[in-house]
Amino acid sequence: MNAAIIFTLLLVLMLTGMPISISLGLTVLTFLFTMTTVPIEAVALKLFTGIEKFEIMAIPFFILAGNFLTHGGVARRMINFATSMVGHWHGGLALGGVMACALFAAVSGSSPATVVAIGSIILPAMVKQGYPRGFGAGVITTSGALGILIPPSIVMVMYSVSTNTSVGKLFMAGVVPGLMLAGLLGLTTWYLARKHNYPRLPKASWRQRWNSFRQSMWGLLLIVIVMGGIYTGVFTPTEAAAMSAVYAFIVAVFVYKDMGWKKVPKVLLDSASMSAMLLYIITNAVLFSFLMTSENIPQAMAGWIMDKGFGALTFLLVVNVLLLLAGNVMEPSSIVLIMAPILFPVAMKLGIDPVHLGIIMVVNMEVGMCHPPVGLNLYVASGITRMGISELTVAVLPWLFTMLGFLLLITYIPQISLWLPNLVYGN
Repeated sequence: MNAAIIFTLLLVLMLTGMPISISLGLTVLTFLFTMTTVPIEAVALKLFTGIEKFEIMAIPFFILAGNFLTHGGVARRMINFATSMVGHWHGGLALGGVMACALFAAVSGSSPATVVAIGSIILPAMVKQGYPRGFGAGVITTSGALGILIPPSIVMVMYSVSTNTSVGKLFMAGVVPGLMLAGLLGLTTWYLARKHNYPRLPKASWRQRWNSFRQSMWGLLLIVIVMGGIYTGVFTPTEAAAMSAVYAFIVAVFVYKDMGWKKVPKVLLDSASMSAMLLYIITNAVLFSFLMTSENIPQAMAGWIMDKGFGALTFLLVVNVLLLLAGNVMEPSSIVLIMAPILFPVAMKLGIDPVHLGIIMVVNMEVGMCHPPVGLNLYVASGITRMGISELTVAVLPWLFTMLGFLLLITYIPQISLWLPNLVYGN
């Protein structure tokens, strides 16, 4: 009964157009002060202890690194490298876009940042070369979503904070699925380009490929530093985030020199405001999780599922439907912070690996970012392409279906996610 009241209250507040963070906070406070005897001191204490976790520090650093790279010419060099490698195939420039998105995702940790950085450069080039605008928009909108699956990923850090799962293991678990999804999106792109005979680029010589690799090397080196550092145990994911922010600053300002000193304060300010917004959501989501736990809702849900005799397969299907529906009305950070504490105890009782559940949630978030009404990537791509949301929705459909097929694959074949972390960390 209490669960129904809480979720109805949250839904009503969200339908008024109120930001998700404020809706969460108001739901918690209204329920606590009218229907429970929890003292206000406990709420204040929870607000502070909720964001004390060391892992949360990784979020502002990854945001800062992503912003430095977006403004610092790294994206352009990655596109040049990607197109030199695959540009001579059918739909070469589009395939270069998919590959560049995968590479940029591995240094930025954010989907919208990937869409902006790669899309704003490659989309005008595709239109100029004779590709339909919708095709280019579909490629970049969906490939940009790789930003939250290929590590480092801000959404994975959020899941880790919510469930106390190892960030390092989650990052390792994202590598194989991330590369696999990039391959499948590339295959869809190639097939459509071949079918409609879209233009190809002249084949680059090995010298040209080497030159483009050398120019993009400083950006690509960040992938080695972050993943290599975590993999070898040189530093934790949080320390890796701080390292990547410093490294991205040095590359953007001193190595590529595409970003002048005058731009630095603006990048710092933008990163600070985005970090503050995410931390505010986290704080309110921690309160919401506290309310759920104090009302025994996850435990009751776990008990009900066990009593009904649902197995892991049925539960995972329910999880996917639930998360895809949530993706219609919320953005990824909020979904993870609200849903993870509820679904996690049930998954543990059913013997589902917490890392596997995390990857399933992240892939669901990716799909949610590419369909209306709240698909963040759609809005970012709409701003770049000047296309309407309904027009863009139709454009992304072939890649969206590919992503849904991949979601089923990742849900029911856990080894895709778990093979690498088990290899690195041991079972």
